[in-house]
Amino acid sequence: MASLFEPTTFGDIELANRIVMAPLTRNRSPRAIPNDLNVTYYEQRATAGLIVTEGTPVSQQGQGYADVPGLYLPQAIDGWKKVTDAVHRRGGRIVTQIWHVGRVSHTSLQPNGGAPVAPSAIPAGSKTYVINPDGSGAFVDTSAPRALELSEIAGIVDDFRKGARAAIDAGFDGVEIHGANGYLIDQFLKSGANQRADEYGGSIQNRARFLLEVVDAVAREIGAGRVGIRLSPVTPGNGITETNPQPLFNHVVEQLGPRGLAFIHVIEGATGGDRAFFQGDKPFDYQELKDVYRKAGGTGGWLVNNGYDGDSAKEAVESGYADAVAFGKLFLANPDLVRRFKDNAPLNEADKATFYGGGAKGYTDYPALEAVVA
Repeated sequence: MASLFEPTTFGDIELANRIVMAPLTRNRSPRAIPNDLNVTYYEQRATAGLIVTEGTPVSQQGQGYADVPGLYLPQAIDGWKKVTDAVHRRGGRIVTQIWHVGRVSHTSLQPNGGAPVAPSAIPAGSKTYVINPDGSGAFVDTSAPRALELSEIAGIVDDFRKGARAAIDAGFDGVEIHGANGYLIDQFLKSGANQRADEYGGSIQNRARFLLEVVDAVAREIGAGRVGIRLSPVTPGNGITETNPQPLFNHVVEQLGPRGLAFIHVIEGATGGDRAFFQGDKPFDYQELKDVYRKAGGTGGWLVNNGYDGDSAKEAVESGYADAVAFGKLFLANPDLVRRFKDNAPLNEADKATFYGGGAKGYTDYPALEAVVA
């Protein structure tokens, strides 16, 4: 029987424990360049078995929020190198989540003020975060997207490949491909956002094509054992919908099984919300999803996420349901979450007012257990 506090291996990545820090957008990297404050933030949380960084755009076109760090500028790679060095000095492991937001963006963030891109010209109907002329941050409606030309898709696949290479150059132990939460890969997958009539639309096989091309390009570049992918079968985030998610995602993981990936990161239910949420005519069966993946030869770590606490995470690992559990808000407010779980210690409360944008307050000033006890 495995324990939440025991080491494990995700592909070529060794984890000291099975408590994973989930990606969290924090909007504290002006000009898309990681800075010293980001270094402190991640270093504080290096006791996680694995850190998955905030979503990191692979191109300016892939950027959907102001002040998120990228991977497409030399200065950004240099900035990330300071982060990875700091985490590794403390014995931690860290991967970056490579990201293209697709339609979840604003013209002010796009190259030359252009429209965001998407599989089809269907607005997300959601919000994004921009910086006002006075320097303050604000949430605004996403801009209407344009449909990608068939000839453009290969270039975006290559942007993911280049982003993965940049991540390794920056010292990351691997990457997590962001295929969840209504961003570009999820937009291609789900019928509510994808109404294409070419080889990237229509059938389940066609809608999964873009995801698999990205996975293959990234795996060829850095090795499949350093590649994970995040999926959210039923989340409604960013206006995404799918009437029949089970066969779609069963097909996805069946195709991923033989590819030798390091891990599959599954968000159960509505991201950051109801774990029981589902789309379609019946609840989504996550055990079936895992069984399909294993039957297809998938050996990667099975990482689960959304609404877990210390007790439910222990049960998920000890029962064999999951290989590891990812935590978002709990890690945001508790840099020493592993120790707190191990000691059954009280947890800091997260300050929602400081989630997005700002400085050290609500970012690097959450007290560690020693400070709380003192």
